[in-house]
Amino acid sequence: MMDSDILFWYPLRVTYSRELKVREIFCGSGCEAFVPMTVRMLEKNGVKEYRTVPAVGNLCFIRACRTAIDEIREAKGLKSYTSYIWNKGTRRPITVPDKAMDDFIRVSETMREDIVYLHELNSKLRQGQMVRVIAGPFSGVEGRVVRVKRSRRVMVELPGMMAVATGYVPEADLEIIS
Repeated sequence: MMDSDILFWYPLRVTYSRELKVREIFCGSGCEAFVPMTVRMLEKNGVKEYRTVPAVGNLCFIRACRTAIDEIREAKGLKSYTSYIWNKGTRRPITVPDKAMDDFIRVSETMREDIVYLHELNSKLRQGQMVRVIAGPFSGVEGRVVRVKRSRRVMVELPGMMAVATGYVPEADLEIIS
């Protein structure tokens, strides 16, 4: 069995803010798809309105084998505005491990105001200890302890791509798992 026949989470770069359209096309084709969402307040002509919008622009995660993704992209005319995100070292599309993606989805789906998406990781953020949250809304999530906006959080990293940091997590709710 080749890598192209195994189910992985593939992040796809989607241009022209068509993340939701791409997600619907892949879901309609029998694939699992995820776009992290957030609630934003928009003001137009003095009227405030809350809308659910993609939290990270131009990004959609698809769980399928690479062959199926390529076939759907070809058949549905998505090739012109979707592309894989490539690992420059291996010269292959980036894949996200199931556990990391499951934790990322759990944190992202809460759509809490204190969730922070970290698009560019720096070396300071990687120095934290590996922990598992043992209580509260993020129970079971594994990640590294980081400080963002002067608050202790757990960062769930999608290797080589980005990360999401939970809201404040009390020290008593963390278990070290090195």
